[in-house]
Amino acid sequence: MCLGIPGKVVEIYQANGLRMGKVDFGGGVLREACLEYTPDIALNDYTIIHVGFAISKIDEKEAHETLALLAELDMLGEELPELAKDEPDA
Repeated sequence: MCLGIPGKVVEIYQANGLRMGKVDFGGGVLREACLEYTPDIALNDYTIIHVGFAISKIDEKEAHETLALLAELDMLGEELPELAKDEPDA
């Protein structure tokens, strides 16, 4: 299953004629994403990323609430394994 994951745009640039950006998902996880479909996204805005594309702009509170819910449901590991909860050692 693919999820839309919220992240913060920390860099915006052009690559191969496309508006691109670096998105911070927290925990030191940065990914490149295409921002072409969200022309209103600016530096430090929060967005939903789905399969490498920004699909909507959201506010910071909504981004944090969504990340917390995804973590609670243990769904982050499917999309961003780096953010998945560490399993306790037995």
